[in-house]
Amino acid sequence: MIDTYRHKGLRKRLVDELKRKGISDEEVLRAIGKVPRHFFFDSSFDQWAYQDNAFPIDCEQTISQPFTVAFQTQLLKVNPRDKILEIGTGSGYQAAILAEMGARVYTIERFETLYTKASKILHTLSYSNIYTFFGDGYKGLPAYAPFDKIIVTCGATNIPSSLKEQLKIGGLLVIPVGNKDTQHMIRMTRLTDQKYQEETFAEFRFVPFLKGVEKSR
Repeated sequence: MIDTYRHKGLRKRLVDELKRKGISDEEVLRAIGKVPRHFFFDSSFDQWAYQDNAFPIDCEQTISQPFTVAFQTQLLKVNPRDKILEIGTGSGYQAAILAEMGARVYTIERFETLYTKASKILHTLSYSNIYTFFGDGYKGLPAYAPFDKIIVTCGATNIPSSLKEQLKIGGLLVIPVGNKDTQHMIRMTRLTDQKYQEETFAEFRFVPFLKGVEKSR
């Protein structure tokens, strides 16, 4: 995999587009300008990598639109050394953005094919602060809890209590919640053991948040 001057120029153009669309967190923009998104595409499709669009990947999933990645990441208020749980590794691109910002990323994927492919790409990129897991995102990773932040990259009909319980007091959970067609982005703050505060943001459209795992055949 090669990151050319052309790719770097296209990333700069993408960052400028995200700024125009309202992304203001400089660390988020820096990470998007640094991570080679085309590495997460099959080489025959890399001309699509720096357009601000979602794109199909294996297992009928998608690599999220860059604006969506930036919006969720901005809501998460990432700090260096944050311990972040990501539900839905997908291509691995969102995990790479978080890692580029200095977070320790624990990412879980229910599709074994995606888990294997993303793990290889992230290893190639030498992100020693990303830990990949094959498993059921609804359960989270209780053995590694609590987390400073949790990000869910698939559309849920509700917020699983298992994820809320794995969040530190003072921690943030960002998750799209709604029906199968559209979801509102929710940011939840854990105030105490039993008390949470919710904020509602713009509408998005994600693939559904599913229980269980899908092993490779």
